[in-house]
Amino acid sequence: MDALSRDGEEFMGWLSEQGRAVNTRNAYRRDLATYERWLHGRGLTVRTAARGDVESYVEFLRTDDIRPDPDGPARQRRPASVARSLAAVRGLHRFLVDEMDATVDPTADVGSPKIPQGVPKALTEGQVESLLAAVVGDDAVARRDRAILEMLYGTGMRISELVGLSLGNTALEEGLVRVLGKGSKERLVPVGGFAQRALAAWLAPGGRPSMAPERWARRDDADAVFLNARGGRLGRGGAWGIVRRHGVRAGLGEVLTPHVLRHSCATHMLDRGADIRVVQELLGHASIATTQVYTRVSAERLRSAYEAAHPRARRR
Repeated sequence: MDALSRDGEEFMGWLSEQGRAVNTRNAYRRDLATYERWLHGRGLTVRTAARGDVESYVEFLRTDDIRPDPDGPARQRRPASVARSLAAVRGLHRFLVDEMDATVDPTADVGSPKIPQGVPKALTEGQVESLLAAVVGDDAVARRDRAILEMLYGTGMRISELVGLSLGNTALEEGLVRVLGKGSKERLVPVGGFAQRALAAWLAPGGRPSMAPERWARRDDADAVFLNARGGRLGRGGAWGIVRRHGVRAGLGEVLTPHVLRHSCATHMLDRGADIRVVQELLGHASIATTQVYTRVSAERLRSAYEAAHPRARRR
């Protein structure tokens, strides 16, 4: 865990008291650790940083080379990542003014980076079928992986919500699961027939019970729906790897992530006439504006299909 200054740790404690999600707090801690290291390298602290320093830091984030392979092509942070990092820095300085004894917020007049409003890329229904068919066998690992893919696509839940599922929050006979989403908000999510059968097969003898250890390391592991090879609760990284592995087998290695399955769920529902409010509730979006981006996806698909099929649709 990244260590922060005393002010940074006070801010993290305050975020916890405000009920901010664990994943959000972890992301803030990483962003603030990077910020404090950058300040330290210039002989500064969060108390002595000025507006110009924060602007220089934002420029550093925009141009910093973060490629994992030193011999690979240069790679910069995405605008959304820069904006998130600045939000963490801004939150820290506002906290120091509002809750501590700081008198100046150096981020007050610093503009946020513009984030391109991209359209989520969804798989075609045929690609989803190929992905699900890539899981072969009936052993415990195959059952688990099949259930994970079916649940991600069938429910549209986030990867963090999937690995956070507990046995006590599943009601297969009713076709429902209780999901803990962003901001610790709970919602009921329906589970469709394919996902329901895949999950039931995973929970049946020969599936999850065969991967359970003789003695649970933690109480939380005993209640986890999805387990890793060691018999503990499957984590985000492990679930992400499962999705990527089967995506490679299906020829989708370059485009598939867990979030793409979420995009695909929403897009395919809207393509088939689902009400946008229903999709908003299913995905756990706080604002309908977040869900509306998927209507753009469907409209663009309609336009593409029209231009491909109509003999006088394309411009010369």
